[in-house]
Amino acid sequence: MSTNPPTDSLVELAARKRLPRHQYTDHTTVEWIKANRPDHLPDVPPPRLRPAPQRLLTRTAIPGAWLAEPRLLNSLHGVRHAMRTAALAALLAEITGLDEDDTATLILAASVHDCRRLHDKDDPGHGPRAATWLVENAEAVWDHFHLCTTPQAVERAAIAVRLHERPYVAFTTDDRTDHARAEHVSDLLKAADALDRYRLPKLSWWPDAAHIRVPAAFDALRATAFDLVVHSEAAHLTGAGSADAVLEALEAHGVVR
Repeated sequence: MSTNPPTDSLVELAARKRLPRHQYTDHTTVEWIKANRPDHLPDVPPPRLRPAPQRLLTRTAIPGAWLAEPRLLNSLHGVRHAMRTAALAALLAEITGLDEDDTATLILAASVHDCRRLHDKDDPGHGPRAATWLVENAEAVWDHFHLCTTPQAVERAAIAVRLHERPYVAFTTDDRTDHARAEHVSDLLKAADALDRYRLPKLSWWPDAAHIRVPAAFDALRATAFDLVVHSEAAHLTGAGSADAVLEALEAHGVVR
């Protein structure tokens, strides 16, 4: 069997159920995403973020050394996904009235939620692995964001990261106990992660409000989520680094000013 990387687009590979372990965006797939823009997306601008979340979003390009698998840095679960998830989490926090401390915790958690992934397929267990890593490296992570660690913030961020991959219907008793201690941060991370699914090369994998618990806020950000994917993925393909591509998209769509 050939060991050469596939040359087909991700959307073509997804249709044939032949997606590789490490997946990188391509022009054909981005054009397919644009062509499949859902009808009736809300034509409203995103809410205006407070200054503190805007500052934190400029720090969400985490160091590559934090990744368990370096090949994921620019993949579908890499820096661009993490940064967009953090931005969407900040917007969800604004819409739902989350306080400033929990908003900071949420943005931080979103930035590292996939950092222990080993590949771009299902990779069960990457949430708990990332949560463990986050607790063990809390000082470095909070320092990266110019924040002070607190036991409560570390606990809430770790719970949200651990639970982000687990469907609500699959929660165990321990999961429900943990979720109750970080309910808002956990629910908004799940919703933000789901909103960024417009990047995936199959329509049935795109955002579905049935799997989240903040449907009104989720629906209000669908257009923003779609536009951030298209803009940042296209910018990356034309030569922008992952972090610059997302920051360009955030500025263009009024998320940061």
